[in-house]
Amino acid sequence: MGGERMDREKPIHTVNVPSFYITKYLVTQELYQEITKKNPSRRVGAKRPIEKVSWEDAKEFIVKLHQREELEQLPMGVFRLPTEAEWEYAARGGKYSQGFEYCGSDDLKQVGWYEANNGMEIKPVGLLFPNELGLYDMSGNVYEWCEDDSHNDYNSTARPDDGSAWIDIPSRGAGRVIRGGGYWHQSVGCRPANRSGTSPDVRDENVGFRLVFFPNYRKVHLTTHEQTGRKKNE
Repeated sequence: MGGERMDREKPIHTVNVPSFYITKYLVTQELYQEITKKNPSRRVGAKRPIEKVSWEDAKEFIVKLHQREELEQLPMGVFRLPTEAEWEYAARGGKYSQGFEYCGSDDLKQVGWYEANNGMEIKPVGLLFPNELGLYDMSGNVYEWCEDDSHNDYNSTARPDDGSAWIDIPSRGAGRVIRGGGYWHQSVGCRPANRSGTSPDVRDENVGFRLVFFPNYRKVHLTTHEQTGRKKNE
């Protein structure tokens, strides 16, 4: 995990990530509207990723998602935002990674929408090639919220190495991690190691999210702990 291009990516370090599921696509506007009855996006389109949603909005979406009766048909588990480590592991292609510079290719135009090919708009999900795990749009199109608090680099003994969210204790930090780069971004910002952060209440047209599903986890009313991240070693 990490990189050498920018200080906030350093140092490169080893993280052990437990098994998890992650959605093939970003949460789309039609899905978000189905669950919340709202669509705050600036560039409206059913298959476009939801945008202009804050980290707090994403958490509210997850709470409402768990209230759907359809989820009773799924295995025991819980949907949530990915941790930063989970996101980067998935973006790099997991155990099938071929070490590409971007999420699925060394040619960003094959896998990501960015300043050179976006036509000045957010694109519907799944139009380009996926990465090695079959995941779409992990480079470019819109940034993606992660569970973690934002940190300037990995130089801290508090940094977890078990794939869990890096959350400041006893009170959460002022920022949250966003990953993946956006449609207006230069290619350097669309690498899997690139990291950024912003306030959890920011609603930006360049930020959306995707979900992970963590199986074998009690699926009842989400507690405060479950809404803010997993315990270390859980």
